Amino acid sequence: MVCEARSDRDTACALADRVLVEAIDWLDEAMLNTQRRWRGLTPAEPFLRWASVKAEATRAGLRGLFGHFGNKPGDPDALMARRALLLFANTEPKPQAVMLIRDSDADASRRIGLQQARDDRSWPFEVVIGVAEPKRECWVLAGFDAKESEEDALRKEEQRLSFHPVREAHRLTAREHGAKNDAKKALDALTSGRLEREEECLRATSLEVLREQGRSVGLTSFLSEVHERLVPMMDACKRSG
Repeated sequence: MVCEARSDRDTACALADRVLVEAIDWLDEAMLNTQRRWRGLTPAEPFLRWASVKAEATRAGLRGLFGHFGNKPGDPDALMARRALLLFANTEPKPQAVMLIRDSDADASRRIGLQQARDDRSWPFEVVIGVAEPKRECWVLAGFDAKESEEDALRKEEQRLSFHPVREAHRLTAREHGAKNDAKKALDALTSGRLEREEECLRATSLEVLREQGRSVGLTSFLSEVHERLVPMMDACKRSG
């Protein structure tokens, strides 16, 4: 797992687990902890932080970090993602999959950069890309279904923003914390800043709704990546074992 913060890690892992349980007939939620482990470079680390990748690559003495990607210059995050994937490719035992989770921060080229790194070579593991548009909080908002006690807060946020913060979460911004359209500010207003309410949005809302509501914020694409890349790998490993 490569991401920037624990909240990004927890959000992506919770969603990936739900897709795995939905798609694999022999797997249920009670079995998850015996069938998969989300980790960083070592089992003791919950994730590899993007901000630490360069230093970790230098410490590991990795080579072949620079250069073009398919005869083209790298887009934002391409080089950093290449470093991260090389780090995991040089660990023992190697992971069976690596998830690259990133906020776009309203920069569409970030996704292109991650894809360039994935396509750079044949990696010894699956590579899953998740880009939140523009922030992780928008993935959570995709799963927000206002309870009766929250309807007033939702109306107030829609009035304050002049657009619906759930159906149009892609219009929220990530540029300045606390700004009028700040995604975190909108999410905090709807959930009263409660982590357990955020978790409910991710775990209780149906995947069908998340896929529909998450089209414009990168969530639908991430769920599809998990289904297309992680599900077959995990299912095949179990059946072959």
